[in-house]
Amino acid sequence: MIRGHGGNIYALAESLGCPVDAIIDMSSNVNPLGPPPGLMDHLQNHMNLIRALPEVDADAAVRRFAEHFDIPVNQVLAGNGTTQLIYALPRALETRLALIVGPTYADYHDGCRQNQADSAYWLTREGDDFQPDFKAMESLLTPCDAVYICNPNNPTGVLVEGDVLRRLSRKFPNKTFVVDESYLPFVAPPEQWSLMTKRPDNVVVLHSMSKIFRIPGLRIGFMVGDPALIERMQSFSLPWSVNSLALEAVQYLLAPNEGIDRFVDDTRRMLNDEKEAMTRRLSGIPGIRLFPSATGFFLVRLPDPHRSQEVCRQLAQKKILVRDCANFTGLSDRFIRISLQTRAMNKKCTTALEALLST
Repeated sequence: MIRGHGGNIYALAESLGCPVDAIIDMSSNVNPLGPPPGLMDHLQNHMNLIRALPEVDADAAVRRFAEHFDIPVNQVLAGNGTTQLIYALPRALETRLALIVGPTYADYHDGCRQNQADSAYWLTREGDDFQPDFKAMESLLTPCDAVYICNPNNPTGVLVEGDVLRRLSRKFPNKTFVVDESYLPFVAPPEQWSLMTKRPDNVVVLHSMSKIFRIPGLRIGFMVGDPALIERMQSFSLPWSVNSLALEAVQYLLAPNEGIDRFVDDTRRMLNDEKEAMTRRLSGIPGIRLFPSATGFFLVRLPDPHRSQEVCRQLAQKKILVRDCANFTGLSDRFIRISLQTRAMNKKCTTALEALLST
């Protein structure tokens, strides 16, 4: 298990002797505007739910999700975040060898390793802005029985058209394609890119509510796939794996609600504006490279002689956390990832980076 998914905001606050709220956390890919209005009050009004066990199989949440996305209910499974599902999938699929399109989220590899399944990376290239050349990848698929693709990808921000992934998966019907769409809600319109509907039978889609609604502590994730695979996955699911407040949050967030829809639209507009503003400022630093991103974070290649560990350390001393990407397979200590926050926080980060990288 990689412990360095994002910066440890609690350890930094303790070392600096400051409150956690004083830290600007740009290392974690969550919505800077969240949680949505009304959610916290709604959950506080339902605290009595923790006095009893939640639904053993999260059935009401599954039905709400299926209704919201217009998917048959027997094609949906809820989990304790997408992480639980990622770690159960190799067992359910009886994976022997998985191909992981990287650099990407480490838990695909860790989930395979924990289940004694081998995995190999097919790495996209910096010279191509980390855009995947799936045609070049096809020759590597023969010995594999599963393929992991994060779309949009973490940490590169690369987005692949849904039709491209549909054609690829249909070309290899005996391989299972696991497509993680955890960051797709930040893209407009997500339906144009998603494989959740019009999905080939050999495609599994992962969906997270943690990022867009900024509720990672509730641990809510869903998997969409062929009914036979969903039934098999259920045999590897723990009872009561989704807690009562998480189940209630699903009901609130996925019920018809113009306020929630407006919140998501506002998030997309705000992040696009902030991404353009930060790109303009950081692009003026000699030697720096910012990679195009479809979502609310972007990958940065540091100019010589700067290295990620020291840059992250110095920013942390200014109470700013960014993601050191040295532990991503396929990257190095030349890369950091910045997750956008509010205008004031983003300005503080760019000012600090300009001063640090210009010396």
